[in-house]
Amino acid sequence: MNFPDETRLMQALEATWPPVSSDAEAAPGWRLRDGAGGGKRVSAAVSTGSDDVEALAAAMRARGEVPLVQVPGSAAALDAKLAAAGWEVVDPTVLMVGEAEALAKLELGKHVRAVPVGVRLALLNEIWTAGGVGPERRAVMARCQGPHTQIMVRSDDRVTGVAHVAVDGDVAMLHAVEVRSSHRRQGAGRGALAGAARFALDLGAAWVALAVTEANAPARALYEGAGMETVARYHYRQGK
Repeated sequence: MNFPDETRLMQALEATWPPVSSDAEAAPGWRLRDGAGGGKRVSAAVSTGSDDVEALAAAMRARGEVPLVQVPGSAAALDAKLAAAGWEVVDPTVLMVGEAEALAKLELGKHVRAVPVGVRLALLNEIWTAGGVGPERRAVMARCQGPHTQIMVRSDDRVTGVAHVAVDGDVAMLHAVEVRSSHRRQGAGRGALAGAARFALDLGAAWVALAVTEANAPARALYEGAGMETVARYHYRQGK
């Protein structure tokens, strides 16, 4: 199957989960991002051609930041140089992709419904907060310039799950999937996938993609069970 490749997925990831700003001048060949507390995905530096890790570290320290870089799976030479300099691996992550048309047809439980919600409801924020998605990460969602929405999942007339989905061309990226602890493994996660896929199709996107840490085995099992496949990987390297 002709899935989007690593480069395309990384582009869609940043387009749909954007930093506040980027600085390409502080360390030539690197792009430093300001995530305003929204997590590593928007705060880690990315290489635009340089492997001068000392210059990167100095620039990030000058900004009052712990040196941190996002390393795509294809950047083996850069990863080796970071490793040799003593930068530690943090949060190995997989990028998974599924066909929107197939995910939209997922069989859901009889009482599970997933609908897009254009207005941020307080109840959805409560679920996100309980799952560790605080106001800084919710601010990232609001910064997205492309089409985006929240998927609200209801089970037996109770709101049990929420996710953020945003479309970048042919790829819809799913972010911040959270399910109430009392309703896990009861179909709410599949509901979020199906709702996101329907939103993707409405906007002409053929693919639904997401990033999930390798350590999150339950989530990976859910996505694999829904027919999604791992297409690419990345991790972070943190300096001292």
